[in-house]
Amino acid sequence: MSLGRVERVILLDSQSKDSTAEIAANFDAEVVQFHYSGGYPKKRQWGLNELDIRTDWVFLLDADEVVSGSLWQEIEAAIIAPDSPDAFLMVKGFHFLGKRFRFGGFSHSAVLLFRRGAAAFEELDASVDTGLDMEVHERVIVSGSVGAIAVPLIHEDFKGLQAYIDRHNKYSTWEAGVRYSNLRKGIYGTKTITPRLFGNAQERRRFLKNIAIRMPFEPALWFFYHYVFRLGFLEGKRGLIASQIRASYISQARAKLYELELAERGKA
Repeated sequence: MSLGRVERVILLDSQSKDSTAEIAANFDAEVVQFHYSGGYPKKRQWGLNELDIRTDWVFLLDADEVVSGSLWQEIEAAIIAPDSPDAFLMVKGFHFLGKRFRFGGFSHSAVLLFRRGAAAFEELDASVDTGLDMEVHERVIVSGSVGAIAVPLIHEDFKGLQAYIDRHNKYSTWEAGVRYSNLRKGIYGTKTITPRLFGNAQERRRFLKNIAIRMPFEPALWFFYHYVFRLGFLEGKRGLIASQIRASYISQARAKLYELELAERGKA
């Protein structure tokens, strides 16, 4: 079990109908059922708010992510250092169609490890509600200093390409909503990551995204970025497919954004 070194494992479940909860309980994880009623907070923030967390550090992990031995070693060294920051950015290493990608720029960094009480998820515009009970691309806001962990998580999608595409269709609806809020109001929500070109990885990503969403050929730009500029073509056919899916995701988000704009005009 890749979480054998932690003091406590809590699985937040949304009444899954497979054997997820049973398997987790067999590995001595605490299973907590989350019932979503809409709005903020969603699953992980609800857990941070409501659970009795007594450990000094919190580590957020998805079910399809694995922590290697070398990553554990770096985490353990980082959190016991006398000048340890309040949170750490970690890389979600991109695995696709059974292979870990070295090229393409699909891996991204997010704050996943932080001191108890030092971080909270963004609170997006209340009108952006797709019914998803789990934080999608919301980022963690840290009260304090942020460091970085170099060794990436192993992020493998085990459910196959159809599930991957279906999930990203839902994500693109969320993406359209937050883009609409940003373009119409100039903000993503009441409490969000501050876009900074020279900030940390997630602040820089948000800054560049604010520029990209205003460019007319954004889907093609993302394909070029992943497949050509970040050398995704070196991953062979997998790299081509992943780059095409990324461009398609952006196209869907932009189409849904246009639909939202048409609906708003119809109300005027």
